[in-house]
Amino acid sequence: MSDLIFINTALCLPFPDVEALLQGRTIAAIPQTFIQPGRSFALYPSATSINLLTDEQHYKSNFLIVIQNVYTQLSSETVWIKAWAKCELCQILDNSESLEALSQLTIWQKKALQQILLQRQYIFIAHLRVYLLSNPIEIPVNPQGQFIGLPNPVRASTTLPVLGDRIFTQRKHQLENRQPPLHPELEELQSAIASLTLTNSAAKQLDDDIKIFLGWSSEQPRKPLDLDLPWIHKIAEVGNSSDGHTFEKLVRRGLLKLGFTGLGLNPDGTGGAGGMDFYAEQPYPIVGECKATKTEKVTDGTPAQLLKIGMNHLGKFQYDNSIKLIVAAGELNFYALRTATENQMNVISPETLQKLVELQTHYKNSINLLELKEYLQQAPFGLAEDKLNTYIDKIEQSIKLRSHIIQLVKNYLQNSGIESTGIEALHGAYFGSNPPQLIKTEEMHEILIELSSPLTGYLGRIKGNDWRSDRFYFLRDLPISSR
Repeated sequence: MSDLIFINTALCLPFPDVEALLQGRTIAAIPQTFIQPGRSFALYPSATSINLLTDEQHYKSNFLIVIQNVYTQLSSETVWIKAWAKCELCQILDNSESLEALSQLTIWQKKALQQILLQRQYIFIAHLRVYLLSNPIEIPVNPQGQFIGLPNPVRASTTLPVLGDRIFTQRKHQLENRQPPLHPELEELQSAIASLTLTNSAAKQLDDDIKIFLGWSSEQPRKPLDLDLPWIHKIAEVGNSSDGHTFEKLVRRGLLKLGFTGLGLNPDGTGGAGGMDFYAEQPYPIVGECKATKTEKVTDGTPAQLLKIGMNHLGKFQYDNSIKLIVAAGELNFYALRTATENQMNVISPETLQKLVELQTHYKNSINLLELKEYLQQAPFGLAEDKLNTYIDKIEQSIKLRSHIIQLVKNYLQNSGIESTGIEALHGAYFGSNPPQLIKTEEMHEILIELSSPLTGYLGRIKGNDWRSDRFYFLRDLPISSR
């Protein structure tokens, strides 16, 4: 249950400093005087700077783009208060302090910190735990002091922390002890792509991932909605209708989404090469027919047509070396099932195709087309629902296992208060985590390597002298989608 408090005052800080606190870029503020630890207050973004330096002289270059974006939101008449904070620690710095170390951990340039020392003889560094307000408030601009009274008390709770407990504790320890930032090169990369995030969704996703990795954010980015989902969700619906023309297009689009390619998969065409409903060339040839139907049974004409057209237009050798697939909604009659079975054709429902395409959409590259080929090449032929659903179940279990291991790494590090851990500790913790299946240490290491690949990016890896000395750390979750 969250703590609920009423706040009557606000701490005035330069608006770029407040923005940095809201984004989790820093937990530090420079008040004019000492703030008693334990005191709570709202954060008032002031347009008044704490010294006479320009923004370029005051703030580090990788933060300037943020300032430029925030300038457009300022008003000369009102101020939006979006967060409140609790002072956890207030340090007093003098000339004996290494300002270079402090600058590395904050948004301020060393030159700006030196300027403040010249003005005041001391620098007060307040360590602030920041919480967002569920309902931001707008108040008139107030003549500035260090603290101002609010027109009305603000009801605040701890339900929306900018940073989680573990991350804040790590950041506070780092700032208190002037430990250098772990990944300055990633901070530079983040600043380099910041201007692209408003117009480029890929840049926005990378930006979110970097912020989480740097400890600037505890919030997991929402998975962007795939724009293909509306038509993917119609595959089964249209397949169980009388609209065969639209169904053919959806099947071809579905095969393209799975990763098949070829001129015979043109989704806007009226049929594949030579009148075939679809024909894929890569990564292996697959030829097939579609049959949308509301209620009637599928007759022998559908598999017979696949056999005839396939042989005529591909030739016997190419046809024999192609996977044969029928996507049909209705039940096959006796003769249709016999023809399909004896000619090694796979018959699946629109629902099964839709499940395959949905898996590939929610978990990119989860469908391995070469593995799928093995299932399509093996008996039984005819009704192939069971063997395809076996493959789908295998993929779903594989995803659940990986999601579980990622969560295991995350929880283990949070509970232990450490930044990375090895395979032996993780394998031991795995057995006490209600695992979805039993795996050996070597198997778990292989999965950890896969999840820490730059192409997946769910975990990070610190390479050791051998596989047993590798260490892993958490980057982002792998949420399980519900269909």
